[in-house]
Amino acid sequence: MAPVISIKNLTKTYASGTHALEDASLDIEDGEIIALLGPNGAGKTTLIGAVCGLVSITSGSVTICGHDNVTDARAARKMVGLVPQEIALDIFETVWNSVRFTRGLFGCKPDDAYLEEVLRSLSLWDKRNSKNVELSGGMKRRVMIAKALSHKPRVLFLDEPTAGVDVALRRDMWEVVRGLRDQGVTVILTTHYIEEAEEMADRIAVINKGKILLVEEKDTLMQRFGRKHLVLDLVDSLDTLPPALAGYDLSLSEDGTQITYEYDTNAERTGLTRMIADLAENGISVRDLSSHENSLEEVFLTLVEETPAPVEETA
Repeated sequence: MAPVISIKNLTKTYASGTHALEDASLDIEDGEIIALLGPNGAGKTTLIGAVCGLVSITSGSVTICGHDNVTDARAARKMVGLVPQEIALDIFETVWNSVRFTRGLFGCKPDDAYLEEVLRSLSLWDKRNSKNVELSGGMKRRVMIAKALSHKPRVLFLDEPTAGVDVALRRDMWEVVRGLRDQGVTVILTTHYIEEAEEMADRIAVINKGKILLVEEKDTLMQRFGRKHLVLDLVDSLDTLPPALAGYDLSLSEDGTQITYEYDTNAERTGLTRMIADLAENGISVRDLSSHENSLEEVFLTLVEETPAPVEETA
């Protein structure tokens, strides 16, 4: 099956010479949630803007459901719903009129039954006659999503969908996004909250300095970069680690009461048994131990830190 969005060798260079995107390629499958991760200034919003036709591209191509977003822009844009970071609403208009008006902008005939379905799915039906100014920040963001869904797009872009909302509301929004995916909407989200990507995404795309570093299934990514940390609580504190243990990836806590051993979960041999035996041989007794695997945040930081600095152009 052809991808719902195909981004090929996308480049965006501004007049100042700044490369916002460099040869970015990404295929997005129908019905998935893909999280686009990257630090500030990585190119996430530029990439979304380029796909949605809001940012002119220097080179490359984007097709949405088979429609080129430059040569067949109207058809391509109709396939996409966009929820930007900023909340942009007519504050004195009602929720119902706001959503209905947006549907009309796409040239769609009125369909109040569908709009009611959208508002109910976002827990906005009871607020349909309320003015936007009367809503909380979280409700306003839901109205933005309703507007983006008003014309029945195949794909929904969410640029920092839970920015500025509290933890409880963020989790409510996660349920909304999952519900959209269950209804057949492909969701692409950018987020600064690593836990958000870890919780919801089927795949992870990491972008930095305008380049897409990798695109991978979340579970596969976690396994490939799998590192485990074994924390050993010591019976007696140490000032330093014995030189005989230098061959292991060990670190001693500042107070000398814990040793942390980092190892690759995918390695054929972890060295745990030998390491613990060597501790005993050096008179180090362990009171207790615990372990945890790398989080997606640690994987992300590793990838970003490994990104080479851009090469300066010379005249």
